[in-house]
Formats: sequence, C-alpha cells, structure tokens
Amino acid sequence: MRSSRGGQMVTESSKNQRRQKFGNILHQSDHAADEEEYHTRISSTSDATPANHDQNSRLSSEINTSLYSTPSYDQSSPCSAPSWDQLASQIPTDLVSPLSGSPWSSHVEMASDSYSYTGLMGSLVREEGHIYSLAATRDMLYTGSDSKSIRVWKNQKEFSGFKSNSGLVKAISIAGERIFTGHQDGKIRMWKVSAKDPSIHKRIGTLPTMKACIKSSIKPSNYVEVRRNRNVVWIRHFDAISSLSLSEDKSLLYSASWDKTIKVWRISDSKCLESIQAHDDAVNTVVAGFDGLVFSGSADGSVKVWRRELQGKGTKHFFSQTLLKQECAVTALAVDPSATILYCGSSDGLVNFWDREKLSHCGILRGHKLAVLCLATAGNLVFTGSADTNICVWKREEGDHICLSVLNGHSGPVKCLAVEEDKVAMGADGYCILYSGSLDKSVKIWRVSPQPAHVQQQQQQITQEAERCAQPRNFPSIHSFSSQNSRVSQRRHF
Repeated sequence: MRSSRGGQMVTESSKNQRRQKFGNILHQSDHAADEEEYHTRISSTSDATPANHDQNSRLSSEINTSLYSTPSYDQSSPCSAPSWDQLASQIPTDLVSPLSGSPWSSHVEMASDSYSYTGLMGSLVREEGHIYSLAATRDMLYTGSDSKSIRVWKNQKEFSGFKSNSGLVKAISIAGERIFTGHQDGKIRMWKVSAKDPSIHKRIGTLPTMKACIKSSIKPSNYVEVRRNRNVVWIRHFDAISSLSLSEDKSLLYSASWDKTIKVWRISDSKCLESIQAHDDAVNTVVAGFDGLVFSGSADGSVKVWRRELQGKGTKHFFSQTLLKQECAVTALAVDPSATILYCGSSDGLVNFWDREKLSHCGILRGHKLAVLCLATAGNLVFTGSADTNICVWKREEGDHICLSVLNGHSGPVKCLAVEEDKVAMGADGYCILYSGSLDKSVKIWRVSPQPAHVQQQQQQITQEAERCAQPRNFPSIHSFSSQNSRVSQRRHF
C-alpha cells in the first residue's frame, strides 16, 4: 500500500519494532519559561509530585527550544499554509485589523466551497498563553489554556468565557449541558450552561466535593500514602489532571492524573466511586472504549485495559491485559467513532493501533519525526498531532491506513485536537472541520476532505477548467486593431 503521494508504505504490521528512546529527541531547555510547556510526562522513572512542587521536578525531559522556531513551508504543497503571524508580518501596519491587539482575536478566511478542498480556514489567535485543551460540540468550541480561562467560540467568533481560580486547563469534556475541566492543581471543575442565556457558564461544583472530602477525612482508613510523610484521602488527585473521558453511556467520568491513578466519578451525584492504581508512573491519557473496557496510557510506556463491572449501585474495574509495553512514554489514546479501532500515540512519533476483535495489534502509523501529543477521529479519518508542529490526516480503508495529507501551519507543538463534523456534509464521504491547539498560542481551523491529496488536485483542476470554459468568450471587433505595427490593442478574454 502506498501513500497518496506515491511514496513508501505508511503502515507497518510488524509487532516487534524497535523504538528510539525519547531522550534522543528531547533534552533539557535552558529557558525557564519552557519548563511547563510540554505538559506530558515522558519519563519512565520520575515520581508523581504534588501540584505545587518545584516545576523543575515535574518533567524529566523537555522540548527543545528549536521546536518553537518557525518552520519552513513547502510552497508547492496544497496543504501547506503559513501561520497567521507570518502572514500578518507581511501586511502593512495601517491595514491590520484593530482586533489584532486584543488578547483574543479571530482571523478566519472562508475556505473554498469545493468538496475536495483540504486546508487552513483560519486561526483563533491568543497572545497571553498556550493552548492545552479543546472540546467541540455542535457549533461551539471550548478552548483551555495556561491562563486558567476557558473561552467559548461560536462560528469561529468569540462567544463567551469563564475562568477558574487556579490551575491551567489541561482537559475539557462535555456531557450535555455540563462541562468538566481538568486542571494542573489536581481538581476537576464542573460548569453548567445557563438555560436563560447560553453565553453564561456557571460553576456548579468541584470534584471531589467539599462535603465528600470532609466526610472521607474522618476515617483513617480513607487515607493513602502518596509520598513519604504525606497522606491524602483516596478520592482526591494530588497531582495534575492529564485527561478526562466519558463512559459510553455518559454516566461516568474517568480522570487520569500524574499521581499514577485513574478515578471514576458518577456524574449524577458527583461521587467518586473508585480509585485505580493504574501505572508505575504518571498516567498521561485515559479513554473509555467499547464493551465496557477502559484504556489507559502512561509515562511508564504501557497501555493497559480495564474491564468495568457493575456492582449494585456502584462499579468496579478489573485489570484485563497490557496491550503495549515499551521504553518510550505513551502520550495519547483515541477510539474511532465506530468503536472498532484503538489508536495509541507515543513519544517516539509512532501510532500503534489495535482492532476490537481480541484486541489484536494491527500495525503502526509512521508520519511524525517527534512525539505524537494528541489524537482525534471522525468517521474513517484519524488525525495525529505532533511536537514536530505537523498534523497528519489518515484514512482507514479495509484495515489499512493511507496518509491523505500533512497539515502544517503551526509554529509550535500541536498539543490538542478536536473535530466537528459539518452538519451539511456529514456522512461517510463528507468533509469535517478540525481544530488544532498549539503551544504557539493559537487555535487553527482546518477543512478536511476524505479525498486523497492527488484526487483533490485533479478535482480542483477539473473544476477550474470547467469554470473557465463556462465563461463567455469576448472576441475583438474589427475596430480594435491599432494602426501602429498592426498589433492587437485589445486582448481576447477566454
């Protein structure tokens, strides 16, 4: 199988591939401002630390500052697009919109109406921090950043926003009218959209609730040792929240943390049902899958499967199996909408995937040079965002994956992805809208077609040729000839 560009095979089915250590890719940064920017545990030996611990002890390796330099773009690629900052620098100062100076500004360019168009539609630029989390629902987009704020966008325009007291926003999950946000301080905050005014979001609680903490603190048996000479109640995360995921029936919320645990919350009453000692190192990602299974990925390099069983009014999760054990960290997990494939991104730039039947390993997607930091799926499309600033678009066909295109426009690592399927063009062959958040302080909006890149170019050429042929032809009259040198002074318009 070859890629849409006619290159080498883009997937591998070998199960025993050797992976490079991530230490060869990342190393300690000299800039203090970069210490928290990667925000994914990559060490297999570091210990989880409290949220207010020294920042230097959080990450064993950090992203090279060269990743934040502006990349070069292939002008011949139809999917290449310079960042807004690059475009803005070429515009005269007197022509720049006054919105450019505001903390948040929207720069949206309407994409082509062509069905086969894939490319950048516009950018939502933020000038006061990095983007760490995204969530899309209907026509709304929620963005979380290190300013502790959650911004709400509607139709690519700022709609509203709300701010937490502390903790940068590392994860966002939406369940109906409730929005859950996971923070660096180890807390999960709950918000609700006002029934009278959808632009107003009210904070309705924190997980765990104050009442539950007080009640749990009374019994000594509810305390667990998290470090030497430090105990906390088991219902609390004592380190950063890294990931949130809803169960298949939307009744349970799973939270993964750098404290090596996964906690299970019942949404109806905000009760913590269970705390799972999941891994030997920080848990970077958790996703509820299919058949009552939950998948977790960790900085210890493993992907584990947990089986959920209902017990009366509660629930209990049992360890089922380990799908992957490697030296490099697992950074992202995703399950496709049809719930048949599990995807796993790693700090070595690879994406492993398994099918639902017997959870057998199916192959590897190779499209990135640096760590895969985020994954998203829509229909039979898979999106992989990386520290190399690129986004690869893959299409699944009969178990195989083809790289349709590479989207490059960010000048920093792509930290999060969210997909909104277009209401008009939804379906197996419809395009979708992809949002990407980056450490370059921007959210970019992409229109993605399921057509391969070469097919897109062919269709665009056919469309342009058809439009050109449909235009009326104006031939010059006999009076349009000049007497000087007997040359035609009026050009023909075809």
